[in-house]
Amino acid sequence: MDRIYFDHASTTPVDRRVLDAMLPYFSEQFGNPSSILIEEGRVPNKAVDEARETLAQLVNAEREEIIFTGSATESNNLAIKGLALANRDKGKRILFSDIEHFSVMNQADFLRSLGFEVDFIKVDNYGIIDLEDLKNKATDDTILVSIMHANLEIGTIEPIEEIALFLKERDILFHSDGTGTCGRIPVDVKKLGVDTMTISPHQFYGPKGVAALYMKRGAKLISFMQGGFQEMGYRAGTENVPGIVGSGKAAQIAMEEVGEKLERLTRLSRRLWDGLSSSIEYIHFTGHPNIRLPGHASFWIEFVEGESLLLWLNLNGIASASGSACASNMMAADETGLKASHVLTAVGVPPEICSGSISFSLGKDNTMEEVEYVLSVIPGIVKRLMEMSPLYEKARKPGR
Repeated sequence: MDRIYFDHASTTPVDRRVLDAMLPYFSEQFGNPSSILIEEGRVPNKAVDEARETLAQLVNAEREEIIFTGSATESNNLAIKGLALANRDKGKRILFSDIEHFSVMNQADFLRSLGFEVDFIKVDNYGIIDLEDLKNKATDDTILVSIMHANLEIGTIEPIEEIALFLKERDILFHSDGTGTCGRIPVDVKKLGVDTMTISPHQFYGPKGVAALYMKRGAKLISFMQGGFQEMGYRAGTENVPGIVGSGKAAQIAMEEVGEKLERLTRLSRRLWDGLSSSIEYIHFTGHPNIRLPGHASFWIEFVEGESLLLWLNLNGIASASGSACASNMMAADETGLKASHVLTAVGVPPEICSGSISFSLGKDNTMEEVEYVLSVIPGIVKRLMEMSPLYEKARKPGR
């Protein structure tokens, strides 16, 4: 069996149909889309507009409400810094959830240096936002809240619509990082009620190096990039036309295939979840058991160090993840030399065992045969690693 890729929360392969759509825009249709007075520019300009229309359809937005950027990180920065700076006359308080991606969390210090006050909202043991904590911390001085739609490390989907209703009553702006959901599950920004939402095409079989930001019509936002007037003045710089075309094609495919994909992924991850539960002792699943991304299973195992499990799975041809892909190379945070995931500590996993977490995120090309192979391999690896732990034998229950 070829290698098995169960790390689609990190990124997805570019769909062959997406690549075919992109290729002409590298060499044949290479013109600058801003050069609309010449034929070489008009063709890519039209292609960018068509991709913008398709991305808008993906999230039920208007074409003019989609801004192309270079990454989801850039979209999150543009939304949060842009909304904060444009609305600073209304207040100075900004709230993030405790489990945001680093592209949101790491803006806190910068915003504080500009005079903003940043606070964090707690989540419960499933990773669901604590609405009472949000209500208590959303003071009259609060201008902006940022809460991700779904967490890619533990799979939990947040009650964005309910949160938006509360914030709208308080006239507080709402940004949501939709990296984990747009293109994976149906997303309707109007129904959700967000003011801005990040869209990351490489999470749904589009290319890397391009992303988009939904910005509700009428939202007041200041760009932090100065230059030309591309993207309606919100994102200067010559557009990545092949990437944008690929994003549009990926969005089109996602809309066409979402129903079948959701059914398959739900079936596969349920079998994975049930198989792991029945074959491995001392396993603990993370995230909400039902309100979660399809095809996602995350867990930690007592007496097993996650990095070791990850390496052994890799040696057996299985690619998975330990924590967020953007944090997996951040080391040396505690005496073990491993950095505890801020997401897992936020949901109550003891810091000393956070490094033992593993997540499997399946994609549209994974099969039941691959799931069964993983289930046949992982118990033996876990048993071997447990037997290396001096605490395992001591903790085993008599007769087990």
